[in-house]
Amino acid sequence: MIPFIRNFLKLATAGALVAIITVNTPASAHEFLQNLGPVGPHDPMVTTVGSKRVVAFYVRGLGTCNVQAMIWDLGDVYGNTATGVRVSLRPGETAAIANSLNKALAIKCGDNAGTLTAIDTDHRVRLN
Repeated sequence: MIPFIRNFLKLATAGALVAIITVNTPASAHEFLQNLGPVGPHDPMVTTVGSKRVVAFYVRGLGTCNVQAMIWDLGDVYGNTATGVRVSLRPGETAAIANSLNKALAIKCGDNAGTLTAIDTDHRVRLN
């Protein structure tokens, strides 16, 4: 009876691992994972805005969301086009990270600086 239980547990563990990998893997190399939040401090927010890839995270500071974002071109495998943005948001405030095509990722700091959420991934902005 014990060998049956041991083999069953091994099979169940292997099945669970395959299920997790299948669910979290994009269908192809051209499909990127996305996480639009809400995310907590130090957790990454990942998305695409137009032809740019954005990875952002925040840390809490005296009741604010101190956001750090990295932006680069989708086709840039060496990081030559990467640029960084830092912004500090009070709870309820929003900021837009724009690209040259007037598209932006709008992010919002949650209550008590507890979360950061993407509120609009196809936000149009007017750059002067």
